[in-house]
Amino acid sequence: MIKAILVFNNHGKPRLSKFYQYFNEDMQQQIIKETFQLVSKRDDNVCNFLEGGSLIGGSDYKLIYRHYATLYFVFCVDSSESELGILDLIQVFVETLDKCFENVCELDLIFHVDKVHYILNELVMGGMVLETNMTEILSRIEDQNRLEKQEAGIAAAPARAVSAVKNMNIPQQIKDMKLPDFPQAIKDLKF
Repeated sequence: MIKAILVFNNHGKPRLSKFYQYFNEDMQQQIIKETFQLVSKRDDNVCNFLEGGSLIGGSDYKLIYRHYATLYFVFCVDSSESELGILDLIQVFVETLDKCFENVCELDLIFHVDKVHYILNELVMGGMVLETNMTEILSRIEDQNRLEKQEAGIAAAPARAVSAVKNMNIPQQIKDMKLPDFPQAIKDLKF
């Protein structure tokens, strides 16, 4: 089972963190720091898996990671997960991000956190792998984008209505209104 997914830059700044096991916020920060220290020390020509840090579970857990340009993608998993399967999952995640953001970079992860989490939730939910087929994932993302555009149209309707009312020039229309002449009997009424 996947315990945590962490993405941080070359300086250790977290850009995405998703924990599938409860840790309080201080412990999460310590795990991120320790994981960065373990992963960043390693040369690029060594294996991409290592034992988990003391905070995330020690030798019972593995850290499986990939280093792309300025970002580390790290999956903390228990011993039941396949190392090569998780490396493939990281590759699918990065390629999906790349297709969605057209050459993904660190800023995309910062400014589009909601979309990145949506993509991640299409791959992994509750620590279990849901989908690894990139075309299926991209299809779900397109569906979500269509829904967002439809909702944007509905959400903009009140603003369009207010704008239309403002453009109607209602005070002038009231002045220009022709009222029918009142019958003489109504005019003769006294109060």
